Amino acid sequence: MDLLPQQLKVLVADDSPLYRKLVEQALLPEQYSVMFAKNGREAIDLFVAHQPPLLITDWMMPDITGIELCERIRQDSRTSYTYIILLTGMTERDKVVSGLAAGADDYLTKPFHAEELQARLGVGRRVVDLHRQLEAKNRLLEELALTDALTGLPNRRAVEAWAERQLAGAARHGFSFWVVMADLDHFKSVNDTCGHEAGDAVLKRFAQILKTNTRSSNICSRLGGEEFLLVLTHAEKANVEAAINRIREQLEAQAFRFGDASLRVTASFGVSGFQAGSPPDFPVLVNQADVALYSAKHRGRNRIEFAVA
Repeated sequence: MDLLPQQLKVLVADDSPLYRKLVEQALLPEQYSVMFAKNGREAIDLFVAHQPPLLITDWMMPDITGIELCERIRQDSRTSYTYIILLTGMTERDKVVSGLAAGADDYLTKPFHAEELQARLGVGRRVVDLHRQLEAKNRLLEELALTDALTGLPNRRAVEAWAERQLAGAARHGFSFWVVMADLDHFKSVNDTCGHEAGDAVLKRFAQILKTNTRSSNICSRLGGEEFLLVLTHAEKANVEAAINRIREQLEAQAFRFGDASLRVTASFGVSGFQAGSPPDFPVLVNQADVALYSAKHRGRNRIEFAVA
């Protein structure tokens, strides 16, 4: 169902039709979109399907108790936080403590006042909002930790984590795996002649060329300085060479103008690959590509060299 801008999903689990109706009447429809479960099993199914941020559950239900439901949600939930309110007819302190220890955030004794339930749900809304803000900030921090700030490409940490998984898949399923080291030629002279802002512009443009020519199933990254790394999969050697040549030629054809200065920039590439058998560690392939890159530099730059098998 579509939610209004201020609505939050609420799952209500109670085997009593009377209390399900009382909870429904207490909740303002402009604030909450309510789902009902008549027992614990239905509550679990609805929770898995909808991941509601708010849960109101009866303590005593015929199949799964509210305590067991709390424990199940806290153990299994890997998504956003759910604020849980227990409804109970028990007032003994040790019972209440056991409910909170099982994962409930709050409790309300039956019979309850509608205004009190609304107030406690208001607390829940604030807690949920805080969790959402924190999760968003954590996602942003994680993204920043895996992204090169200048070019927006994945950084070394990101490409290493991605490549390790893909390399294991290449070994298991028998597809090819290529590592390409790229380095801009004479890049220091760009900074020395035109300034670091010009150098940054060149790096950004090369990053755009790499990204445009990288399929979604592959990855390109900036390792640092003028060094970049690509990982290509499911491709024959000839196709890899053609793809890298396309990148090399697009960069070579790009004219850069900085004030009165006009210049062209080239790049050299070293390639290593794995196609069958037991795969080497990813750092080994990177080192082999780096050796091939050194050979490309030594042989005149603006060229591609493959690692010696």
